[in-house]
This record gives sequence, C-alpha cells and structure tokens, in this order.
Amino acid sequence: MKNKKTLSSWLTTGYLLIIRSEENFAEKSTIRFNYARLLLLAFVVVSVFFAICFYLATTILAKWYDPRHQQMETNRKLVSLSLKVDSMLVEMDNKDLYIDNLKLVLSGDTSMLETESALRASEQQERVLSASEINSERLAPIDSIFRQRFESADSEILPVSSSIGSDLQDIYLFQPISGIISDKFNPKNNHYGTDVVAKKDEPVKCVADGTVILADWTQNDGYVIGIQHRSNLISVYKHNSELLKNVGSFVSAGEIISIIGNTGELTTGPHLHFELWHNGMPVDPEEFVAF
Repeated sequence: MKNKKTLSSWLTTGYLLIIRSEENFAEKSTIRFNYARLLLLAFVVVSVFFAICFYLATTILAKWYDPRHQQMETNRKLVSLSLKVDSMLVEMDNKDLYIDNLKLVLSGDTSMLETESALRASEQQERVLSASEINSERLAPIDSIFRQRFESADSEILPVSSSIGSDLQDIYLFQPISGIISDKFNPKNNHYGTDVVAKKDEPVKCVADGTVILADWTQNDGYVIGIQHRSNLISVYKHNSELLKNVGSFVSAGEIISIIGNTGELTTGPHLHFELWHNGMPVDPEEFVAF
C-alpha cells in the first residue's frame, strides 16, 4: 500500500530537469527544482508584472485609457483660471474705485460728501461695493477728509516739506507748455495749480513718464487728463480743448497728451491749469517745473 503524500512533501520533493542533445543524448545542463520554488517564482513574476501595469495605468497611460484623467485635468485648469479671474476682478474694482474718487476730487463736486460718508459707513458693514455701483455720487470717507482739508476756507494747507523735495529731487519734470503764468499756486483761494497762457492749439506735454489714470470731461474744468508717475506723484492738466490719450495708456516724458483750450465753467480764456499732487497733497508746480 502506497503512502499518501502530504502537501508539504509534495512541495518539497526535489526534481531534476536534464537537458540532453538530440543527436547523441549528451547531457547539456541540469536544473534542480521543486514545486515550492516554482510557485514562489511565479508569484514574484506576477507581482512585478502587476506593479508595472499599475504604474503605467496611473501615469503614462492614464491620459489615453482613464476617462477620469481628462476631467480631473479640466477641473484643475478651471479652478486655476477662476482664481486668476477673481484676482483680476478685485484689482479692476480697486482701480475703478480709485479713478472715480480721483475724478470727483479733481472736479470739486463736494455737494454730497456728508451724505455719502454716512452712506459708505453703513454699507461697508454689510457688503463690499462692486465696480458697477461706484459712480460720481459715491465718494470714500478718506476723500471727504481730503477735500475738507484742502478746500475748506478755514483749513490750512501744509507747506511743501523737505521730505517732499527729497522724494522728487530724483525726478526731472519737463515743461508741459511754454507760455506766461497768469495765476500762481494759491491753496488759500482753492487754486491748487498754476495757470499758463499760451498760443492757441499749443500742444500740452507730459512732465514725466507715467500712466494715464484720468481722461474725461468735467463741468468745471472741461477736458481733464491726470497722469500717475513714480514716487506717488500725480500731474493734472485742465481746460484742454482735446485729449490725445486714454485711461490706461503709458506716456513718456515730453510726449504730447492734449491740446490747450478754454473748456469748462471755471475758465476765463485759453490757458492750461497745471497741478502737481504728491502723497495726496498739492504742491507748487513752479518749485519743480521751469515755466
């Protein structure tokens, strides 16, 4: 009676695989093996093959065979673009708010400052104003203080300090127009610039490199153009007959930006009203420009 083999004995029983020549049956090589080694080798081969397939399916081949890969990539791009658009909208809102406030300040419309200051204080607690809600009747409280400080009859205009001079000493300002000064800088009389009389249709030039932040028509000052320069300096040109630059345009020093005129209610003849503002304070243009 034969002994029944157990699983362990079946796995550990050794075998010889002899390779012989077909012609003379000479022994070429011998391989020793058992079923346990064969199973282990098969397991290792299958595991390595599975790992390679999994790696390829999740990396290189995913774009061709995985239907979710394209959707995931599209979602990532949409999220990135949404963040960029939101950031750009915020920057545009801030820029529009700054330009609208500057327009109102330069136009001298202070009839609704007190009412608007109270309205802004209540609305800012509830929500942030969008760009479409910003118009000429909505002026930030800080601009209200600005106008009250420099345009009220009882206020005192701070003189140009040495710090302003040091900030602007590195900036060379071109002459905006050649002519005769008819009215000088006098903040006490609400005259924050210098009036220069010149020939008819004389071109007005930019005093320094900068970006146009205001190019519009106002009732009091006619066609007005304002340019932002470095060192927080703003130059303003009023009563023009024609504007040659638009908001957002970059202009170089000495470049023609407008034509002298006589537009607006606060003018008595063809001339250029030229203003310089530094850090929110008006400065005497004659101290920095040789007319």
